[in-house]
Amino acid sequence: MKTHAFQLTQVGGPDVLRLSGLDLRSPGPLEVRLRQEVVGFNFIDIAHRSGRYPLRLPSGIGMEAAGVVEEVGAEVTDLKIGDRVIYKMQLGAYAEHRNVAAEQLVVIPPGLPTELAVAAFTKGLTAEFLLRRVHAVHPGETLLVHAAAGGVGGFLTQWAKHLGAKVIGIVGNEEKVAIAQAQGCDAVITAAPSELSRAVLDATDGRGVDVVYDSTGRDTFNASIDCLRPMGLFVSYGSASGLIDPIDFSGLAARGAPFLTRVSIANYCATRAELVAGAAQVFDLVLQGVVEPRISHRYRLEDAADCHADAEARRHAGSVVLLTPHHSPA
Repeated sequence: MKTHAFQLTQVGGPDVLRLSGLDLRSPGPLEVRLRQEVVGFNFIDIAHRSGRYPLRLPSGIGMEAAGVVEEVGAEVTDLKIGDRVIYKMQLGAYAEHRNVAAEQLVVIPPGLPTELAVAAFTKGLTAEFLLRRVHAVHPGETLLVHAAAGGVGGFLTQWAKHLGAKVIGIVGNEEKVAIAQAQGCDAVITAAPSELSRAVLDATDGRGVDVVYDSTGRDTFNASIDCLRPMGLFVSYGSASGLIDPIDFSGLAARGAPFLTRVSIANYCATRAELVAGAAQVFDLVLQGVVEPRISHRYRLEDAADCHADAEARRHAGSVVLLTPHHSPA
């Protein structure tokens, strides 16, 4: 069948994103064909487009989307035509139709709008492993969340507050302070990295925080370490400002002997069981109203270049979705 999808033939700025027509084969025995409705934007899309995370070109782009099953492979038994499903970490999501391995798909529960499912899925799965498995957050702990007004930051904050933690949020500008506060942050800081540790220590009466969740990377690494209490935990799960520079490991003892880890959703959703269990938790929290994902921007799929440009200009504050021509608000 004929469809449209973005194909990268070179890396660079947002202008390299171009929607192309292509022929889509029938799904294989263990695949289904999706009529995609909502595509999720994630910062890794910029890393792929810019070449920071190299891809073999030509390549599709985008890692997350949701839609309706249109055709089922001969050996697929647990999905049927008409099911609403969602997936993450499957390169090539910027497309109107595509084939996806059935084992990568999760059925969206009734009552959860497709847009909201996409806004919650990858961000929520990330929050799940950060808060429950990288470190099991307990009542009374104090957490520092970078990019607290963003999609993952908002999910982290709301879930952490539900668990009884105190959250200090870091945001990039004054416009995002109110967003972070509305999502539950007990304190919100806009300080530059050079002033960050002093501001956090002031907010914690000199104690420091138990855990830092840092998605920024190079620019905030040293400040984040200095925000920790002795033997606190630094969790890196992104590199929006660039990869962290080599670390003087022997010098960590003089900086409170912190624990450091660099994590990825690929580590913590490596099996089908982990994916299904995590998705169930995320969707349940959203349906209960414990977490309310905030969609800050909606773009047409064909306007993906504008989405990338706005993201790099830090105009987003929440989850961002791309809507295909098949999207229905219902």
